[in-house]
Amino acid sequence: MLSHISASLSHTSSTTTASFLLRRPSLRPRFPFCPYKPSKLQKQHRFVFSSMDSAATVDSVANDLKKQSLKGTENVDISRKLNLEELNWDNSFVCELPGDPRSDCIPREVLHACYTKVLPSVKVDNPQLVAWSESVAELLELDPKEFERPDFPLIFSGASPLVGAMPYAQNYGGHQFGMWAGQLGDGRAITLGEILNSKSQRWELQLKGAGKTPYSRFADGLAVLRSSIREFLCSEAMHSLGIPTTRALCLVTTGKGVMRDMFYDGNPKDEPGAIVCRVAQSFLRFGSYQLHASRGKKDLEIVRALADYAIRYHFPHLENMARSESMSFNTGEEDKSAVDLSSNKYAAWAVEVAERTASMIARWQGVGFTHGVMNTDNMSVLGLTIDYGPFGFLDAFDPSFTPNTTDLPGRRYCFANQPDVGLWNIAQFTSALSIAELLSDKEADYAMERYGNKFMDDYQVIMTRKLGLAKYNKKLISELLKNMAIDKVDYTNFFRLLSNVKADPTIPEDQLLIPLKAVLLDIGEERKEAWTTWVKSYIQELSTTGVSDEERKVSMNSVNPKYILRNYLCQTAIDAAEQGDFGEVRQLLKVMQCPFDEQPGMEKYARLPPAWAYRPGVCMLSCSS
Repeated sequence: MLSHISASLSHTSSTTTASFLLRRPSLRPRFPFCPYKPSKLQKQHRFVFSSMDSAATVDSVANDLKKQSLKGTENVDISRKLNLEELNWDNSFVCELPGDPRSDCIPREVLHACYTKVLPSVKVDNPQLVAWSESVAELLELDPKEFERPDFPLIFSGASPLVGAMPYAQNYGGHQFGMWAGQLGDGRAITLGEILNSKSQRWELQLKGAGKTPYSRFADGLAVLRSSIREFLCSEAMHSLGIPTTRALCLVTTGKGVMRDMFYDGNPKDEPGAIVCRVAQSFLRFGSYQLHASRGKKDLEIVRALADYAIRYHFPHLENMARSESMSFNTGEEDKSAVDLSSNKYAAWAVEVAERTASMIARWQGVGFTHGVMNTDNMSVLGLTIDYGPFGFLDAFDPSFTPNTTDLPGRRYCFANQPDVGLWNIAQFTSALSIAELLSDKEADYAMERYGNKFMDDYQVIMTRKLGLAKYNKKLISELLKNMAIDKVDYTNFFRLLSNVKADPTIPEDQLLIPLKAVLLDIGEERKEAWTTWVKSYIQELSTTGVSDEERKVSMNSVNPKYILRNYLCQTAIDAAEQGDFGEVRQLLKVMQCPFDEQPGMEKYARLPPAWAYRPGVCMLSCSS
């Protein structure tokens, strides 16, 4: 995988020069990515930074400005928890941006509008609370006793209105599997509105599966229990792994059936309906900007308005950036022109979106997470993991793994391709801003350059920490990943066990693999030799760090999880929940909230997948939900 990433995200260690393969894209349909090959979309540009510490300067200035914007909130008393009626609704999105004059749910093209006001319309029959997240309630300053209210399931199924909410569905477009799809929008997600807590943090509440909207097209606007359990659990699991993500407050059943053809094979069946309450600072996507940029001159001001909105509420540190020599970057081209991020807040914003996206994807690669549907309408401008559909964590290490049956023909969204796809998506996003004349081509290219640099920097740090090394060793890590792919080694369990290897070069050769024997299964003598050679090199590298085995083990176990949300674990919880037993969903949530802890008695949740886990609908899923 690393060689693939290195080929597609060319990067040098020099702070004065960096090279990157890219080409300015258009909003038109593009080709899919092929596994194991560098993307064809790219051609080389060279950028020369104006100072040795330019990248660090941007980060430090941005961080200082962020701290200034939060000044004065540290001493706010948040000891008092609120009931649902006391939540502080702000609803800036519908108050400040252009909306649809109609409020009906008839499927249609919605022009010159960022949203349509709609009410949840899902039918319910004795809805029940399946699971909830007290840590998300804490973000909202919501009293956890509110989960015990008899009307709580009614409210969060959308059947009973929440006082202060102004429900709407967002309008956006996007590229799906590399093809421009036009208008998409929230086809079954209805945002209730935004809540401000006592720290002035903004949290958007959204019900997924709450009924039809104008963006539902030919669908019913509903969601089923199996996909809702997966989204609820993975949102919270990813947060606990330290990966930026949307969150989930609660999951309720509707008490009604939903017809779904899970495998698209002409055999639909009735499944239990459910609704997840998703929570994020914003659900703005790359496609929110793409749609309006694609609709011509009249809508270009909407692109600007959406950009201003995002910066004002979610990137306020960019509003007051002063012109600064330290934030000017030479492009290295013949005209010697510079990109000055302080003179164009939209350029500074595009760079930050690119870097947040790169950092997020680097973290995905670190834990073996494969999103499965990296369409541009599933990419958050806040750099959050969003829209959990047919996702999957790696079991056996396979760079070509995709959890999405729809993705099988080209494996565009396979594990190894995710960094490339992230770049391609950033290219589409910056292209939309360029069409609206918010960015120059040089500024757009620079944002993509920064994506590449940020991804490689973060990825190298992550892999260095996973191995407990003092510094990045490309050869050692490349050889490791090659061996893991050949022998289909379990990604999570291998790195967890690796911390048991001692930095002792005198260990007899026939004992070197003992700490790893639980993951090096059924390998022949030739492969044992390959692994023994690697472990020798690894021990040699460790012996130069001066870190004790005990200290390194603690450090490695803090970044290598013992527990991940494997698909078969989800399926076990789903099977029980579909029979009315929600205990396994709640237990699995509890385990995934502490993924780096040993959790004695919970070892079964760290086991390799059983044979039944490889059946269709468990290890791989479609987009149907």
